[in-house]
Amino acid sequence: MYRKGSGRDAFIKENWPKDNAHLRKTLTESQFHVTQENGTEPPFDNAYWDHFEEGIYVDVVSGEPLFSSRDKYDSGCGWPSFTKPIMSASVNEKMDLSHRMTRTEVRSRDADSHLGHVFPDGPSPKGTRYCINSSALRFIPRNEMEKAGYGDLLILFKMK
Repeated sequence: MYRKGSGRDAFIKENWPKDNAHLRKTLTESQFHVTQENGTEPPFDNAYWDHFEEGIYVDVVSGEPLFSSRDKYDSGCGWPSFTKPIMSASVNEKMDLSHRMTRTEVRSRDADSHLGHVFPDGPSPKGTRYCINSSALRFIPRNEMEKAGYGDLLILFKMK
């Protein structure tokens, strides 16, 4: 209701290009392939698989906050793994039947970027593992969050 009432959806529809060709100018080849063509980057050869600095991970296309370093863990799979998104409404999950298997794809809400997949083999309490491509993410260190416009999310690091 907020999005409709604020006029955001109407603004996006009117002002954003109808296709994603403009993203080829702003994203790397890997970022475009992953987010726009549902690609996957190589395991253990990506920016954030072994990155554990405090901060948040945002959608590389829209800047929408997606995951917190507080929920990141080493799953051993070679991609960044998280137990949950910052807000469940920030990601959309849909059935993915590609590659002759059934998986649950994870996409960002605002930009509809392909992020990765969620699996039911994570740690307790929910047992979820959000296996996300580094190329779909941009990391904002905790000490730069305020300056980058994410100061309201600093509360994530004050909670235990």
